[in-house]
Amino acid sequence: MSDWYREFANSGLGTTITKNLGLPRPAVLRRYEPGQPLLPGPVVVGSAGEGRLRKIATGLLEDAGVTVVSPVAADGGSDGEKFGAVVLDATGLTGPADLASAHDFLSPAIKRLRASGRVVVLADPPAEATSPAQAAARQALDGLVRSIGKELLNGSTANLVYVPFGAEGSLGSPLRFFLSGRSAYVDGQVVTLSASELPGGEEHDRPLAGKVAVVTGAARGIGAAIARVMARDGAHVVAVDVPAAGQSLAEVANEINGTAFQLDITSDDAPTRLVEHLRERHGGVDVVVHNAGITRDKLLVNMDAARWNSVLAVNLQAQLDITAALLAADGVLKPDARVVCVSSQSGIAGNRGQTNYSASKAGIIGMVRSWAPEFAERGATINAVAPGFIVTEMTAKMPFGTREVGSRINSLQQGGLPVDVAETIAWLSQPGSGGVNGQVVRVCGQSMLGA
Repeated sequence: MSDWYREFANSGLGTTITKNLGLPRPAVLRRYEPGQPLLPGPVVVGSAGEGRLRKIATGLLEDAGVTVVSPVAADGGSDGEKFGAVVLDATGLTGPADLASAHDFLSPAIKRLRASGRVVVLADPPAEATSPAQAAARQALDGLVRSIGKELLNGSTANLVYVPFGAEGSLGSPLRFFLSGRSAYVDGQVVTLSASELPGGEEHDRPLAGKVAVVTGAARGIGAAIARVMARDGAHVVAVDVPAAGQSLAEVANEINGTAFQLDITSDDAPTRLVEHLRERHGGVDVVVHNAGITRDKLLVNMDAARWNSVLAVNLQAQLDITAALLAADGVLKPDARVVCVSSQSGIAGNRGQTNYSASKAGIIGMVRSWAPEFAERGATINAVAPGFIVTEMTAKMPFGTREVGSRINSLQQGGLPVDVAETIAWLSQPGSGGVNGQVVRVCGQSMLGA
């Protein structure tokens, strides 16, 4: 679906008008295409404090075919070569005074960032600090990165990765994701890694090769986009949706050479039926994406029990029941499985007229965080993705003013696409993402709403 304002603002006449009137000019975002290089230019890597990750990050980037330049190159002014990304190793901070070195590196480097560039800051978790001053310096990076994300232009993004001692081996997949076109609509986010034993030899173009992935709500919209991206990345997709959507579901499954499985996930026997299907037809499952969801909007004072109960049943209770059944079924959920649950910005910030929907989506976050330790014991992960304003057939039916406000109140000044949500889910589904567990990643262009 086209963005009329973005297209106008980037036209010859539109560029002149928006510049003269001081109007925003949303950029055409760099999105992932198979076979493209990780970045369109070199990366400058620097450190603040006694950084322990700079060499590791440099090695990972060089292995990915990226040219890495030293911080000295960032001091060449705006006339030098433009950078595809800026990576700061901010581990080793001891107190607020050390933050000056972060400023000294980032300020000149960001001036030379290309369009759709990336800023990634690596740091130690505040929770593991040994003093209030150290915790303050580490937490300060959160505000720094979120603010940088709001200052960047031309489709560039900034994100923060906390890397505890012992989790250095988990850095590769998150670093590649945040630098790549896969993260086009992920901005101002914070992810904390954990130690994990990761498989070697992963194909970066087809990281899900040989995997079986279940996607609920796959007949249309975001669910269909998830199914397509999963299949592109090598997975055999079991596309699940209600019988009423059978024709659309079959079309999606046929398009990607997957399997269509009609199922009302709220029925009493749904968990058992899904488990048996996966056991008998596919020998188990590697990836489960809980995407199915509904809205039944009404102000709380006018909301009847049917509206409340149906939304909680589809959006939350079904995820709980199916995940519990998969955990209990011997051998069906693979030991290194990935479960990704679709929450929402509404579950973080709330939304008028959506008390039922917001409650269900906030509940998903609580579920994910509670289950993360048990999944870790299995070598598996469970995470949540929280989309913001995503342009779909549903949002196209909104009143013009509501739709425009929703799509512009973020750092990237535009709505996201279903593929943006799908790319983030596919990243969390990769074998190399084993160090990302119990996390909530917003796909919202750094919306001004919520945390």
